[in-house]
Amino acid sequence: MTDTSGTPRTSRKPIHLAAHFPGVNNTTVWTASPQALGSQIDFASFTHLAQTAERGLFDFFFLAEGLRLREHQGRIHDLDVLGRPEAITVLSALAAVTERLGLAATVNATFNEPYELARRLASLDHLSGGRAAWNVVTSSDAFTGENFRRGGFLDRTDRYTRAAEFVATARELWDSWPPGAERARAGAFAHHGRHFDIEGHFSVERGPQGHPVVIQAGDSSEGREFAAATADVVFTRHGTLEAGRRFYADVKGRLAAHGRRPADLKIMPGVTFVLGDTAAEAQEKAAEIRHQQISPQTALLTLEQIWGVDLSRYDPDGPLPDIEPDYDAQLSQGRVRHADPRAVVASWRALAEEKGLSIRQTVIEATGRQSFIGTPAAVAEEMDTFVQTDAADGFILVPHLTPGGLDDFVEQVVPLLQERGSFRTRYTGSTLRAHLGLAQPS
Repeated sequence: MTDTSGTPRTSRKPIHLAAHFPGVNNTTVWTASPQALGSQIDFASFTHLAQTAERGLFDFFFLAEGLRLREHQGRIHDLDVLGRPEAITVLSALAAVTERLGLAATVNATFNEPYELARRLASLDHLSGGRAAWNVVTSSDAFTGENFRRGGFLDRTDRYTRAAEFVATARELWDSWPPGAERARAGAFAHHGRHFDIEGHFSVERGPQGHPVVIQAGDSSEGREFAAATADVVFTRHGTLEAGRRFYADVKGRLAAHGRRPADLKIMPGVTFVLGDTAAEAQEKAAEIRHQQISPQTALLTLEQIWGVDLSRYDPDGPLPDIEPDYDAQLSQGRVRHADPRAVVASWRALAEEKGLSIRQTVIEATGRQSFIGTPAAVAEEMDTFVQTDAADGFILVPHLTPGGLDDFVEQVVPLLQERGSFRTRYTGSTLRAHLGLAQPS
């Protein structure tokens, strides 16, 4: 077996694992299960999931974040979590109750400024002993911009150019404290670019890992190029082994043009898992979970977002609507479209016709995230296959229960991955870069 550079592989690739705290989508199951009694905003819930991930020797704990609650037909989206604390604040508190686990915050590069964000991330890196990470996201919509009195000032085509300059500027600030610099010169910087024109003195010393780890999510061509040029980790989604291999080869193949090696970027799709004592039991549990995640109301809402029209008069257990969608309508605000709605409508209609599915059944089947379903041994083997055959470098696990949804995986699957020689049996480094096998920036 060879890696993407063609070098023969003499040992097993290590699997990288991260934990995603759920809550702002229909992944979460709102249930009375003993594993789901924690609040979505209580610090105890964040602590439980983070400490479980650290007990499982995961690389990092990942917090998603939005800058505005989503709306649908003018009402707050029912599945959004009200009162969710700001990500870096939560992670700073978690730094005190964890020792090795990386701490990754989603922060928008459109509605922040490099100096202020670089300072907060460098502070987190110091507080945690070198465990900070930044998931870079962008936004071009006026709906989010209203919270910042900027409206839609940023053209959609500029969102990645601003993000790229933002990351480069932040790295300049982190590098403005070279080792042994004289006090008068420490922190001095000057950046003059298209999006940022700043100069002064950065007030936080370079962090323990040099630069916080940069994570990026995006499957578009421009997103892939941005990741190849800039990111340390890609948070992606792909549903099959073959799709994963294509994405992996494409993104890794772009690195050389930016003077980077395949090992400089880790590809970690977001996935779910369902465990059972038998394959049949796991499949039954998975079907039950999906029906809880996609209620009749959620099924109609999901369809309305794609069709662009009010579908409240339709029966979610009936067939897909035969009316033509309004592709230019904006019933939902604050949601990112990941695909061409025309292509989605065509594929959903074909799926429903082929299998005789209702609205709810179609949404359940078409919107499932890549899931590993089976016995602990089967899940461990399938995950290992993804990594060893270059469909991924690891996974960001998105449990459906809060805060105990990761417990079974850590207790039942992690030991099996360790037995296969694909996962660490102890932390050998103290920083997130060390966990990921990433070089310290010079």
